[in-house]
Parts: sequence; structure tokens; C-alpha cells
Amino acid sequence: MDFYLSEGGVRTQLPFGELDISGNEEYGYRPFQLMVASIAGCSASVFRKILDKKRIEIDDLKISAEVERASDQANKITAIQLHFVVKGVGLKKEQLEKSIEVARKNCSMIRTIEDSVNITETLEVINLSN
Repeated sequence: MDFYLSEGGVRTQLPFGELDISGNEEYGYRPFQLMVASIAGCSASVFRKILDKKRIEIDDLKISAEVERASDQANKITAIQLHFVVKGVGLKKEQLEKSIEVARKNCSMIRTIEDSVNITETLEVINLSN
């Protein structure tokens, strides 16, 4: 990946388009937003692959991320709480919890930062009627 100076930050070209990065939201995505998006996105995609392998069908998945930062340490990210909301018919919470554990072990983004950032996951299951 190559990055070039742009107005107020840097820019890179990716397969799905340009990405502007800046410490100022007026000029692009803030670096911490991209890091949290990488963690949530990796976790979601690995989780979905695991569900597919187990043949567990879901209707919807939402992940909310809460971020804690230490203002006295250059706003370092100290914790990320991922809250999974899974909707579907006949879902078993225990199966989904185990799938989240496996996803955590196989998500390269989580594995990269897990020794320096406290990452926790919670799960909410919404069973839909047939």
C-alpha cells in the first residue's frame, strides 16, 4: 500500500476506492476509527464464516463497538467492547457464544492487538418467529 499527502492528511487507493485518513474528521477517517472498524469487520467476517461452516443460519448481525481511550497517553485505545446482536430463527445462545470464541482466535486483527488492548465481546440473541 502506498500513501500520499493530501489536504489535512494522507490518501491511499484501494480496490474499492480512495481512502482519506486524517486526525481531523473534516479531511478523512480518523486512524482510531479505522482500527476499530478493522477489529469489528474482521471479527464479523470470521464469525460469519464459522456460522456458515456450522450451517447456522442467521437473518441479521449487528456489531456495536464501544472504545475506551486514555487521554493521558496520547489517546491510546485501551479497550474495545464488541456487542454482537444476532437475529434468526431457532438460534442457540451457547452455539453462538462458542462461535464468537472461535472467531476471536481466528481474527488476525484481534490477535495483533490483544496483548495491548483489552477486547471483550458480549452477545444478544433475538429469536424470530417462523
